[in-house]
This record gives sequence, structure tokens and C-alpha cells, in this order.
Amino acid sequence: MKFWVFRSIRTRIMATTTLLLLTVIGAIVSVWAKSESHLYQQESVQDANSFASVLTYTLGDELVEENWSQIRLTLDVLLQQNQDFVYVFISDARQANLIVAASLNELQNQYIPDVVPVAVTNTALESTQPLTVTETFILRDIYFSENLRAKRGERVMEVASDIRLSSGQKIGTLRLGMSLRRVDRAITEVVNQALVVGLIGLAIGWVLAYILAKRISEPIRRLQVSAMKIAAGDWQHRAQITNADEIGALATSFNEMSAALQGSFNKLQKTLESFELFVPNKFILAIAPQGIENIAVGLATTRTITILFCDIRGYTSMSEVMTPQEIFIFLNDYLACMGKAIDQAGGFIDKYIGDAIMALFDDVATDGALQAAIWMQQALDKFNDGRRQNGLPKIAVGIGIHRGEVVMGTVGFTCRIDSTVVGDAVNIAARVEELTKHYGCGILITESVVKNLSSPELFSLRLVNQAVKLKGKDEAIAIYEIVMSAVKDCHQKPGFFSVGGQDNIKINS
Repeated sequence: MKFWVFRSIRTRIMATTTLLLLTVIGAIVSVWAKSESHLYQQESVQDANSFASVLTYTLGDELVEENWSQIRLTLDVLLQQNQDFVYVFISDARQANLIVAASLNELQNQYIPDVVPVAVTNTALESTQPLTVTETFILRDIYFSENLRAKRGERVMEVASDIRLSSGQKIGTLRLGMSLRRVDRAITEVVNQALVVGLIGLAIGWVLAYILAKRISEPIRRLQVSAMKIAAGDWQHRAQITNADEIGALATSFNEMSAALQGSFNKLQKTLESFELFVPNKFILAIAPQGIENIAVGLATTRTITILFCDIRGYTSMSEVMTPQEIFIFLNDYLACMGKAIDQAGGFIDKYIGDAIMALFDDVATDGALQAAIWMQQALDKFNDGRRQNGLPKIAVGIGIHRGEVVMGTVGFTCRIDSTVVGDAVNIAARVEELTKHYGCGILITESVVKNLSSPELFSLRLVNQAVKLKGKDEAIAIYEIVMSAVKDCHQKPGFFSVGGQDNIKINS
């Protein structure tokens, strides 16, 4: 928002108009000034040429006769009568270009005058042209009749004219320096006049530009407000702009786009909701925190989580006496009641492996996973009540829970990817679930789960084995059972935590 004012259309139109007016005014002033300057310079050159020609003709005979006093008198009178003349002197070519007469007495008897650069003197004396004009500047302050005639650095125009005999022989050079103050004053006056006209035009242009900018920017501003409302989620909003110009056409297209976006967004929302049924949102947030659109093969993150495995006991035998349609209906009913318990406890289902469920809990503590296991068993009791009423056999499940470090990510290739969780902790959780059959327990958890309970007093735990070795593992781990029969008493009597066990044994399955 710092430079917002410089990004608005109204300001841009005003700035563009100002720059355009300044460019036009600058061009007019420049052309006008150059034209007037050229005109005045031409007039000055013509005047200087006229004076130089007359003086050359008049003083030629005097120079031949070496009548220096008459020449000096003539030059003094010339400077007295014309304030634009700064200096005038004659160099005698017969005396190595010695200045024999000058209307600056201090220049007499010099070879190179100290009032102009040496290059100007060389140009005047060495030129093959009968008349040369050079624009230069004064090297020092010049006084005439005790009055300041020209300041150091002041621009002058020097006219140099050859003095020749009737035979064509060059006998001297007349050099006349004319001040350009009059030209500069004229140019300054022209520029001032042009600036006054330009400022008036600029003021008028500003007023017209403001009116135009307001007419253009106001509907665009309203269109911007409409866009912000739609961006905020008001998909029903439409821009109320009825201009008959391009902005009105833009507003119509904008409203059509809004309607199309509303339809696309609704479709996309339904797609995302459907996608979350296949890949849990918590899983997506873990591996792609920048959004689902950034999911790619190989994205992964390392996390310490709690893994829950649940499997139906005797499912293979059960499915052999059921039709595929009956199996399909049974699994959907069963997974629905199990999944609801997991979701209520704050976990999410990573995948279904036939009748088995693999759920993840990303909380710092493991209480949620234990609560989910308890609710799953309680939900199963209700599920079995319904099956019993329909004359169907009771089913039992085993639940194993372990906490450890895993890698969550995506696997596959560009045309087909899948989410997965890999790591030793996953294998341990699956092995612990298998142990429920061996020990005849409904829920078994590992010691890492117990250590990460934030409120162990809320659960009734029994040590099943202090050091059981799982298949493929060298180190023995302790496993505990959640005593379902004491769950109600556990909640009524905080602090109940029973520990018991059997002898250490090695389990290979």
C-alpha cells in the first residue's frame, strides 16, 4: 500500500497527461527558442559583417599609409556608439600580425590578444576565407572608458575580415567582437513567454485529464470492489456497471467469468471433497503443506506418529461362505463404524488392506489412539448386536498400536501416484496386531505408546509381556493390553493402572 497512489489508473492518466504536456511544451519552447536564437544570431552576424565590411573598406587605405592614430580614433568611436561591440582591433600581416590599432588600448602591440582563446586567434589569422565568424567567450573582464564592457566567460561572436590591397595581397586582419547579450535576453524572453503559455495549457490539460481519469477509473474501481467480493467468497455477486463503452463490455465479460468461476469452484470443491475420501486431508497437510496442487511423486516428510492396525479375526473363513456382493456390503458397514470411531478420536485412516485398517494419529501424545481403540471395540459390540438380531455370527477384531518414526510421502510415477507410510514403526504395529491372536487380547500396545500417554490414569493397562521379540527384530519390547472390562471403572477411578504379565517368550509370527 506504500506506493498505491502511483499504481492507480487515475494517477497514471494524470501523470501520463502531465508528461505529454511537458513534452509538447518543452518541444515548442525548444523549437521556438532555437528559431528565435538563430534569427537573432543571423541578424547579429549580418550586422557584424556589415560593420566589418565597411571598416575593412574604410580603414584599408589608412592601414597602407600606416595612419595608426586615425585608425585608433575610428575604432574608439565605433565602440562608443555601439554597446554590443566588446573589442575591435587590426593585426598587420606585414609585421607578423602585430596588433597595430585596437579599441582596447592594452591590446596594442600584442601578437596574440588575451581576451579570447588562442584557437580563435589562429582561426582568424590562418583562415583562407575573406570573412570568418566564430562564437567564443571572453577570458577576462573587459573595461572600456572605465566601464565594464564584458564579464569573464561571457559569450561573444567574433567576425574576422581580411584587409587586402587591390592586387589581392593580404596586409592585415580586422577582428570585431560582438556581445551576444542581446541574443540571450531575447531567447530568455521567448522562453518565459512560452513557459507562461505552457503553464496555462498544462493547467487546462490537468483539469481535462482529471475529468477523463475519473470517468475511466470510477467504473474500474467498482469492478475492483466486485472482484474483491468474489475473491472473498461471494460467488453470487455481480458487477453493476452499465457503461456502453469498452469498460461496460469488460464488466459484462467479468460477470460471465464470475458465473463460470462459480460453477468451476463448486465442481472443484466437490472434487476436493471426493479426493479427501481417498487421501486424508491431514496426510496432504503433512506431505504438501503448500496445497494439493503441489503434490508430486517423491514428496515425503519424516514424522513421529502413532500407528494403529485393526484386523478381523477369521475373515478368510467368513468370506468363503459369502457372495462377493455380501462381502462388499459387510465391509462397507463394518468399516463405517470403525472409521467413525477413529475420526472422533482425532486420527485418520491411511489405507484399507482388505478387511484390515491402518490408521494414523499425528498428536504429540498417544491418548487419542488408545481412545480410538476403545471406541472401536465399543462400536464393534453395537455392530455385533445388529448382526445377532439378523441371525449373523459375531465377529472379533484385534488392534495393535505402536508409536515411532515413519516416512510419509507419495510413491508411483507421473500417471499414477499413491500415498503411503513406510518405516520400521509400521511393521512393528502390524506385528503387535498379530500378537492379539496369540495372547487372546482385543487391544495390544507397545511401551513407546505407554510412555507417550499424557493421561495414563484414564486407561486400564495390563503388562502382557515385559520382553517379547517380534519376527525379524532383535530387540525385545514390552507390550500391554487395554483391559476393556475396566474401562468404565477406570473412568470412575482415576489412577487405576494395573500391571501383570507372563513369562518372557519369543513370538515368531
